[in-house]
Amino acid sequence: MPAERILVAMSGGVDSSVAAALLAEQGHQLIGATMKTFCYQEEPGPSRTCCGLDGIMDARRVADALGIPHYVFDVEEEFTRDVIDDFVSEYARGRTPNPCVRCNSNTKFRDLLRRGALLGCDAVASGHYVRAGVVDGETALFRGRDPAKDQSYFLWGLPRALLPRLRFPLGELTKPQVRARARELHLVTAAKPESQEICFVPTGDYRDLLRRRLGERHDALRPGNLVDTRGRVVGRHQGYASFTVGQRRGLGGGFDRRVYVVEIRPGTREVVVGAREALECRELRVGELNWLTARPPSDGTVVRAQLRYRAPAVPGRVQHAGNGLELELEEPVLAVTPGQSAVFFDGTGRLLGGGRIATAAMAGGTADGLAEAAAGRARADRLDAGRARPRVPGVGQQAPPTSVQRLGPLQQPEQFVIVRAVDESLRSGLPRRNLRDPRAPGGIRTAAEDHAPGVREPVAAGGGEGFPPAKRSVANHALHLMTLSS
Repeated sequence: MPAERILVAMSGGVDSSVAAALLAEQGHQLIGATMKTFCYQEEPGPSRTCCGLDGIMDARRVADALGIPHYVFDVEEEFTRDVIDDFVSEYARGRTPNPCVRCNSNTKFRDLLRRGALLGCDAVASGHYVRAGVVDGETALFRGRDPAKDQSYFLWGLPRALLPRLRFPLGELTKPQVRARARELHLVTAAKPESQEICFVPTGDYRDLLRRRLGERHDALRPGNLVDTRGRVVGRHQGYASFTVGQRRGLGGGFDRRVYVVEIRPGTREVVVGAREALECRELRVGELNWLTARPPSDGTVVRAQLRYRAPAVPGRVQHAGNGLELELEEPVLAVTPGQSAVFFDGTGRLLGGGRIATAAMAGGTADGLAEAAAGRARADRLDAGRARPRVPGVGQQAPPTSVQRLGPLQQPEQFVIVRAVDESLRSGLPRRNLRDPRAPGGIRTAAEDHAPGVREPVAAGGGEGFPPAKRSVANHALHLMTLSS
């Protein structure tokens, strides 16, 4: 592959660090980019998430080691609209969202490609474990070579037109190989543990976010009944937002056998519980479809459907219905959950596309997180009733914007350069006037000056003295917001 100018997404983890290192070894001209997705000062708790302050510092240190420029892009408003608002809305409706899919589909790659184009980049790279190839003249994505780390499940929502401009250097590697390469290169992230929490829920309890965004008296957080599959009250719960289909913990005792969450009914605040066999599903409806192939599967086609991350793919027959499709599984699957992704592959491991699970016909009743119960509709056959429901806002559609709280006063003159919007002058590299932040000694230079064609080293904030070489306490870091107006 000829040398390219590539914008590399750097989260501060070992995967994105090694992805950048491999591309640098291949002779590509790189610009590192980390996305600031939410306001850190609003959230208590640890900051070592993939998008936290420590992550930004680690990404910067890796970029320094590789000799490439590094910038932080402020996408807080977009991330709040496309990911956090959706996350809260889904739980309020009794569904279980997947924020990583939303981020990849709506925020991360779209934004990086747009900014990368203005910076003169040919492509965008990330540390996802997924492979890219060409089939019948079109770019295709395939499962990563390491089945334990394959992340193709999270990329079904990407716009197909963007695929030719994406690079995935880790697709052929295993996680142990990536860590070994990081150690060889003496990268600071070589032994960094993987982030397990949701990046915008640093407390580890997503209900904290729901309480703040919805209010304590929202139905999703109010007590309600636990009922069995026959409708008999068998207990109480403290809010249906604490549950997901298939969950066993938190249901209390006193049952003669193990019981699981079979359905969540937001309209009546009921959580339906039943035996394990009540979770078996053979039919489901999928909405908000996105296809990564020019020829989506036709009716009757058997695809390999993956219905949860880490779950094995199972054969299922496709039947298109309106804006969605119905999937008939050849074998029962447990705990198919509304709000989660249904991701489709062919026999070669090619990612065909996917959508969001709207309803699932299970042995103990139909799991349906939509607010049908609130309207008092009959629940005898919700799978069929779902065909007439309006689509939930999905990939490529915008939810109403929300207010964004900005950063508080600086604690020290050390700061990152955060680019809120990329200016058209970046196309030509023409310098613009300096934008000075009165809180920062020395001010901040514009991204247009820092990324003029041929310039590889970034200009740091604080009078050009550079970023601190060593990571310090998170409490001593503050972020500067820089907005470029056209």
